[in-house]
Amino acid sequence: MHQQDASYRIFSLGDAAITLDLGNVIDPALNRKVLAIRQQIMQHPFTGLLDCRIAYSSVTLVYDPVAVKKAYHPEHSVFAFLQQYLETAYSQANALPEAATRTVRIPVCYEEGYGVDLKAAATQLKLSPENLIKLHLSRSYRVYMIGFLPGFAYMGLTHEQLYIPRKAQPVPVKAGSVGITGRQTGIYPLHCPGGWYIIGRTPQPLFEASADIPVLLQPGDEVQFYRINGREFERLNKNG
Repeated sequence: MHQQDASYRIFSLGDAAITLDLGNVIDPALNRKVLAIRQQIMQHPFTGLLDCRIAYSSVTLVYDPVAVKKAYHPEHSVFAFLQQYLETAYSQANALPEAATRTVRIPVCYEEGYGVDLKAAATQLKLSPENLIKLHLSRSYRVYMIGFLPGFAYMGLTHEQLYIPRKAQPVPVKAGSVGITGRQTGIYPLHCPGGWYIIGRTPQPLFEASADIPVLLQPGDEVQFYRINGREFERLNKNG
């Protein structure tokens, strides 16, 4: 019987997707491995591959099972063929050089009217609003994945004192809103409902459909927030 490496799991998502999961944790080393696996897959794609989607610590391949079967005539099943393919990608990804990290600086206004949940979050965390802001600005954040909305970057880890659960109910959120939940921080690229605590807002667009590269942030980027005032926000605002 085939023995799978204990450091990961491979499982099907229906008959047209397969996932390689390295563990349900937020860990930069695992995320770097995921990016290396994606790079390996993109360099050596198989016939029938439709999409390669990454998360914090997993890679999911969406594929056309008929195209795979016609192209490779797998001895056992399409799943078994792709399981072997992912195991090979996992083992060979170690040899890939890590891409240089890109640092993106993003302005944030934390003033009243921009950080609409700042006081409520500070009260819940037993911090002053100013200390909450300082902790949020105290480190840079790795972009682990893009999801939920076009250009929504899940970033972490925030300072342990900023750990906060999601709101009980989602509320309307403006584009550019900077939020925290768990030990993550993120920026809403569009007006939408959301359940994160909004502590500030950026005038920097995260998603522009008409741009050559519509999404500003990419997995593996490092984000550094810096503070601006309301006047600077209005001067720079492109989110509408």
